[in-house]
Amino acid sequence: MPDMSALFFWLLAAIIIASALAVVLLKNIVHSALYLVLTFVGVAGLYILLNAEFLAAVQLLVYAGAVAILIVFAVMLTRRGDIRASNLFNVNYLAAAVVSLALFIVITLATGRMAWTATPGQAPAGNVGAIADAFLGHFAIPFEIAAVLLLVAMVGAILLARGGKQDQ
Repeated sequence: MPDMSALFFWLLAAIIIASALAVVLLKNIVHSALYLVLTFVGVAGLYILLNAEFLAAVQLLVYAGAVAILIVFAVMLTRRGDIRASNLFNVNYLAAAVVSLALFIVITLATGRMAWTATPGQAPAGNVGAIADAFLGHFAIPFEIAAVLLLVAMVGAILLARGGKQDQ
């Protein structure tokens, strides 16, 4: 029977690659944004396979949640006429494909020649509790100030994009 973690890794890798390709190849920007969220969720799944639960939670909350909402706000508030053709195809696709292929070859050669060794110890267990104690104990006030600042910035961006009050 094959190793289940390897099976999940390859499944998540296929989902991430397919959804990342859909982000850049689809013409509808809303669909691209949704596939970007799927890419972020797949990366969070990889973090779970690596026993990094906190990073997986941050990946889901910050990237899949907040960034996706900001993308949807940006798309919906720009008031484009035809949303189906809003993600226009760039004329430099051939140059981008050549550069991407060259970078892939360089990274593959560099990692193939690397002498990989396994670390002898185990990963520390229960790192989420220590991080939560730091955020909600010693750093509670700066954490809340950053949250309020981000909320004010989002409300301000919505008001600026919407425009001022219009007399009727």
